[in-house]
Parts: sequence; structure tokens; C-alpha cells
Amino acid sequence: MSKSSWEAVLERLDEAAELSKIDPDIHRVLRTPKRILEVAIPVRLDDRSVEVFTGWRIHHDTTRGPGKGGIRFHPDVDADEIKALAAMMTFKTAIVDLPFGGAKGGVRCDPSVLSLGELERVTRRYAYEVGPLLGPETDIPAPDVNTDGRVMAWLMDTLSMIQSSHLPASVTGKPMALGGTRHHSGATSSGCVACARAAFRELEIPVVGSRAVVQGFGKVGGPLAFLLSSAGMRVVAVSDIGGAVANEGGLDIGDLSNHVAETGSVAGFAGGEAVNADAIWNIECELLVPAALGGVIDEAVAGRVHAKVIVEAANGPTTLAAQPVLDERGVVVVPDILANAGGVTASYFEWAQARQGYPWDDGVVAERLRHKMDEAFTAVWARSQTLGVDMRAAAHVVALERVAAAHEARGLFP
Repeated sequence: MSKSSWEAVLERLDEAAELSKIDPDIHRVLRTPKRILEVAIPVRLDDRSVEVFTGWRIHHDTTRGPGKGGIRFHPDVDADEIKALAAMMTFKTAIVDLPFGGAKGGVRCDPSVLSLGELERVTRRYAYEVGPLLGPETDIPAPDVNTDGRVMAWLMDTLSMIQSSHLPASVTGKPMALGGTRHHSGATSSGCVACARAAFRELEIPVVGSRAVVQGFGKVGGPLAFLLSSAGMRVVAVSDIGGAVANEGGLDIGDLSNHVAETGSVAGFAGGEAVNADAIWNIECELLVPAALGGVIDEAVAGRVHAKVIVEAANGPTTLAAQPVLDERGVVVVPDILANAGGVTASYFEWAQARQGYPWDDGVVAERLRHKMDEAFTAVWARSQTLGVDMRAAAHVVALERVAAAHEARGLFP
């Protein structure tokens, strides 16, 4: 029987606690989420019938600051998954040294069968039910699976109506018209590129001319492929849910993006050779970026990978059993809680700007994002070298030590 997502998180936590030698009492506290709120969400559908959905908002740890984490709408979401994701946010915000804790939310529903009006009513009733936990000083949601800026706008408006106050800092990933930022959507991709550059620098691999394979060509993988190509890398293969294409000389990402916009998939792109989507793991490259679903690099796939560096743009793309295989084969893995932390860093910048009531210049945002990601990578790389462990273990150690330091400084109430 495979481990649940929460059990997998606990295993990572226990390993990091052993390596870091933190106070066992703090370790014990972090093995239990601080707060779990499960709510019923009754919604009147367009046919006038009432459907009752289930939703959650979970705080794993808020010692370093307000809870931060996305809200996902999915028919398979459950409390176990939300707990695990909330804990990952605790680690992720600590790795990039943001003044946030870890939170996550979700509603068990299928947005694809809901009308726009039904989706809005689900969002607003969910916001009302979990509203006592939310706010600029307590818990700041963001978009996640099947949610977007429009959903965040409804959520912000609902909270503002409840509290009779304008609350632009209560959510991030908002539309530009409500104080959102232009850089939020592409920040995850930018952060991944910063990590790839840093890893190549440490391993003394030239960026220009190196080969990259990108698995997933959605809102992270698409911009990421473009940024890698712009940096001088040859993106030799790309896959998505519809298929995969390869070109040893490098794919034209601009043309590929136009093709995907027209057809909905990379499949059939004339500028590359069609390959089986599963075959991309076998392609020789310097950089492999899983930017789609979790669990795609299992033990078997890990044995087939021909990359020097893996940068995990997706959440949880590498299974627990696969990591030792990659370590043994000398593949450097920049883990998800570091690699894709550009998104939550941009959320922090949006929150800070909303609190200040003053937007930052584009150059300031880009420079601060690069600085945060470089600092985080350097701290994790140094810890991995000192402890003689892979970067995933080192990232959890860095995060856990920062969270533990906050616990020690604040003490235990009462």
C-alpha cells in the first residue's frame, strides 16, 4: 500500500528533524496541523436544486507569520491532501525566508460541470464559511488547481463585504484591476530558471547550448520553455497531455506556443518530430523540468532519466522511492519546495504592495525575485554540501531550522 501524501510529508519532516537535531518538542508540534476547518457548502444550482459540497482550510503552522497557501477546486480533494500541501507551504515559505506560515484550502467539486454562476456561488459560500480564518494578518489565499484570478476576486469581495472593509491584501493572484501584479503568473517559471542557472553554476555546466526537456506546457511549462530558450538553452523536447515533440537542434518555442494556442496541444507541431510522451524521460539532456503533475518520476522512470539536473517546477513530481535512484545515478534534483517557490515569493510581493498601497516598479520586482531565489538556493546548496545529503533533504533541513528558531523565540503559550 502506497503512502498517503500526509504520511510522505511526515517522513520528510522526520528525516529533516533527525538531520537538524531540532528540539524534539518542536518536532512533535509540527507533526500535527495547528488548525483544520471542514465546512459544508450548500449551493443552489441553476436548476434550483441544492448541492452540498465539502470544503477545507487548514493551517499547518503560523509561527513565522500569517498562513499562506492556495485554494484548489477538485472532485478528488480531501483533508489528507490539504494537510500535506499546507505543511509543504510551511517549508516553502521558510526556504525563501518569507514572513508567512503554511496553509492550504480546497473544495471537493468538479468546476468543469459548474456554470459560471454556480462556480461564483460555491466560491462565495466557501469564503463565507472559512472567512473567520482569513484576512491580511491571519491567512492569505492564492489560486491553485482549477482556481484563478477571477475566483480570488470573488473571494476578496466576499471577505470585504463580510467585514465592511476594502481588503486587497486578503488574497493574492488577483486581477490587475483589483491590485494584482503583472509578474504573479510567470513568477514560478522565473524562479525555476533562477534555480537552473544556480545549479548549472555550481556544477560548472554552461547554460548556453545546453539541452533542456520540459514535461508539461501549461501555465508554468510554457513560459518556462520560453525563458530557457531565451537564456540560450536548446529546448529539445516538450510534452503535454496530448503528446510530445522533439528536435535535437532545439524547438522554436514561439512557433510551438502559437501551435498550442491554435490546437490545444504540442502534438502535431511541424517544427519537431512526434515522440511518445513516455519516451521524453529517455532523451539525453542537461536539464529536465517536470512541470505538470505529481508522481510522474517514479522508481522506474528515475532509472531511465538522462539528465544532469532536474528542476521540479511541479509539486511532488518525484516519488519517495525514486529519489534514492536519482541520487545513486548522480542526478542533482532541485526540489519543488525550492524550485517553484517563485510563485509564493511573488504572492508575498503582491501582499506587501497591497499593504503599502503602492505598486513597485517592474525592475524592482524582477530583481527582488531573483535575489530571493538565489539566496534560497545558496542556503540549500551549502547545507547539502555540509550534511552530505541531496538537495531535497537539505531544503527540508533549512526550512525546519528556520521554523524551529521562530518557535524557540516565541516560546509556548501559555
